[in-house]
Parts: sequence; structure tokens; C-alpha cells
Amino acid sequence: QVQLVESGGGVVQAGGSLRLSCAASGRTFSRYAMGWFRQAPGKEREFVATINSNGVSTNYADSVKGRFTISRDNTKNTMYLQMNSLTPEDTAVYFCAAYPRSFPYRDKCDFWGQGTQVTVSS
Repeated sequence: QVQLVESGGGVVQAGGSLRLSCAASGRTFSRYAMGWFRQAPGKEREFVATINSNGVSTNYADSVKGRFTISRDNTKNTMYLQMNSLTPEDTAVYFCAAYPRSFPYRDKCDFWGQGTQVTVSS
């Protein structure tokens, strides 16, 4: 069983930054792609960013491109999401997720974290 634990959420003013972390355990982290998703109140869950197993290939939603950076440290079994220039529209619960393969495909993840709240005040 894979466990994913997010941390780093909180309240920040618009224009500020946060760094989310996702610690993974339960299988060989370096073999699997990972992703960040978010869900705002009253909205469906949406894709934020993905990263392949070796960290070379990344993909971002248009809404966060140029502001967010996804990365991973396979020696620490941890994935990160650096979020800069935050706006109130970024307010959501952020989830990390693991794919059952080395490359990401849509939201077809087999394991999900519990989520961490990010609130951006105006």
C-alpha cells in the first residue's frame, strides 16, 4: 500500500509563495510518475502539474504555467510544488497523486494523498 502525505499548505497573501511537499512510501518511488491536483470549493478537481518518474518531463495546467514548478527528489521519496505569484484563484485543497507507471496519463492515478489546504487572501 502506498502512502502519500502532503505538507506545506497554509494561508498566504496574494503575490506570495508556498512550497508543498509530498512524502511517499510503500513502493519504489523512482519508478512512478507523480502529479499535483487541486479542488476549490464547489468545483471539480483539476490537474495542476505532473512529473515523470525520473523528473525530466513535466507538464502544467495553463493557469499555473510560469508560476508553479513541480520537482522531485527520488533520493528522498518526495515530490514538491513550488508556487509563486499566488492569487486568490489558487485557493484550493491540493492533492498529490501517484501514477501506476513511469509516465503520467490524465488523472489515472492509483494512489492519492489526503490533501493540504492552500488559502490565498486578497
